[in-house]
Amino acid sequence: MNKIKKIFLILFFVLLFILIANKSNASSSSLELKYLNFYAEILENGDMEVTERWDIYIRNTNTLFKTFKTDINKYTDITDVKVKEIVNGERKEFNEISRYMYHVNKDNYYGLINDDGDFEIAWGVGLDNDSDRRVYEISYKVEDAIGKYTDYSQLYWQFVGENFEIDAKKIRGVIILPNEANNKEEIRVWGHTKGLNGEIYATDNDKIEFTIDDFKAGTYVEIRTLFPNYILNEEVKREYNHEILGTVLDEEEDWANEANRIRNIRNLLVVVYYIVIIIISILLIINIIKKIKLIVTRKLRKPSQEITYFREIPREDASPGEAVYLLKKAKGNLQSNDIGKIFSATILNFSLKKLIEVEEKQNEKGKEEIYIKLKDKEGILKLENKDEKEIGAFLISAFGGRENTEINVKKLEKFIKNSSPRRILNLQEDIRNGFKGKLLERKIIDEEGQDKYLKETRKQITSIYICFMYVFLSILVIEKIGSLALIGSIILGVILFIRIILSGIAITRINFYTQEGIDEIEKWKGLKKYMEEFSLLNEREVPEIAIWEKFLVYATAFGIADKVLKQIKIVYPDIENNINVNTYPYMHLMIHTNFSRSFSSAISSSMSSAYSSASGRGGGFSGGGGGRSVAGGRRSAEDKTFALMKEK
Repeated sequence: MNKIKKIFLILFFVLLFILIANKSNASSSSLELKYLNFYAEILENGDMEVTERWDIYIRNTNTLFKTFKTDINKYTDITDVKVKEIVNGERKEFNEISRYMYHVNKDNYYGLINDDGDFEIAWGVGLDNDSDRRVYEISYKVEDAIGKYTDYSQLYWQFVGENFEIDAKKIRGVIILPNEANNKEEIRVWGHTKGLNGEIYATDNDKIEFTIDDFKAGTYVEIRTLFPNYILNEEVKREYNHEILGTVLDEEEDWANEANRIRNIRNLLVVVYYIVIIIISILLIINIIKKIKLIVTRKLRKPSQEITYFREIPREDASPGEAVYLLKKAKGNLQSNDIGKIFSATILNFSLKKLIEVEEKQNEKGKEEIYIKLKDKEGILKLENKDEKEIGAFLISAFGGRENTEINVKKLEKFIKNSSPRRILNLQEDIRNGFKGKLLERKIIDEEGQDKYLKETRKQITSIYICFMYVFLSILVIEKIGSLALIGSIILGVILFIRIILSGIAITRINFYTQEGIDEIEKWKGLKKYMEEFSLLNEREVPEIAIWEKFLVYATAFGIADKVLKQIKIVYPDIENNINVNTYPYMHLMIHTNFSRSFSSAISSSMSSAYSSASGRGGGFSGGGGGRSVAGGRRSAEDKTFALMKEK
């Protein structure tokens, strides 16, 4: 049965490929760029010198042109325009003319403001009734192309605009910075194009490279990069007295999300519509019957005893990561903000284990700050819980060397934010794998149940994807095939929807956790509820402060530390005066300072920030954007009527 499904899916995509290929071959153009290369060099004063090389096939065309939207907020002027033709390796420089012409004589060019108020570079090719393959080199200087902000300098430039009328098999680009950055991680790069078929990377400390395959006319190529201000000199004219990084990351994240959505949408084929719809319906009905039987017969594990409040730590060797994973009854990966809380709670746990020392004291400026002092490096590296060991190793690296044994929270926060996104992603993955592996080893996670869950989840994702593809396909074919297609689409759509719903229910009834795991989850839920509602209970026996210190570690991981502290102060109003800083330094710090908020929030925010910035450091192109509009195209002899109308 699965083989039949795969055959039909493969057939679906093969037919789609044929349709797309035929559509592409059907469109012919009078112009086609074999390649379009850009070499851009940013100068220390914020100007940018650009050289473009066009290897182009031309037919029935007398003039090529490229335009740049005028925008004083983006650049001041375009100067030093040169146009050359490369023949047998030799450069033949064209003659510059000083007036706008719709049809430019062969071997002449101009670079000036056109009738639309845009800057235009145009040159004559002299192929009105002929065709040839030519190589041209266009160079120009963009004055004040760089905007300098308080945190970064920015280049935001459309090298090819969406009004560009020429297809290109390949576009390559190199951007050279005026000086080297200390490391590549300080250079942030993004590329935008509608085709989503490009790559961009900082390939060196002073070099950015990008490529786009099969560029289609009517799209665009836009590059955005942020780099350190120290790369430029003091002569930069476009300066802004505010930061740019946060705004850029927000914009790029939105555009990247939109680009990812577009990547998942593909045109589908309908050549075998009726055959496929019948066979898929039969297969789905058989699968639905199996799902119903599975849901009815599968018994879901329940806690051996329902617990409202639990007044102990369910398992003494449980790491904060394990506790959060179990509390959320998670089956997949936790969110990035959960990892940040786990990171914070684990560091606090190190304090209880006397591996580090946390204290609040004055910095060089006399302001109170929270400091972390490394006490037992070897002890951290020998921790049994892998997730705690990974966090510990990362923390040790933040100290920056053997001689440094103390760091404040602000420096730790900065260290996390300045770490490479790949390192943060790897750390988060190592933390997840660490506590998930421990739960599996202790047989809290059911190994067989986990395998079933992962397998069924993958199938469910595939089913949802197929459902969306089918809906999109139906929209395409209903108009051509008629009402019978509408009826068939509705019937199959209902069957698909029922199958997805039943699959989702079946996944929820997979026993991901063992009975021991289910019982422990119940205890963690009871502990969280106990910590949150302690002041409402009729309990006046004072638990040992040491117990509350341990509770607060997990409260930090759960994100309720502030709430728990308020509960403690309500029930024990004298605790602020009775806590001994020498005996219970951690509790003393938690009660007498905003430690929980300032520490945990700062670390969680840093982790999330570093995680989200990963999408902006290179790799693929995204859609969206709006830097510089650049247009280009041709003018043929047949355009004379249009030219007269325009002049008139």
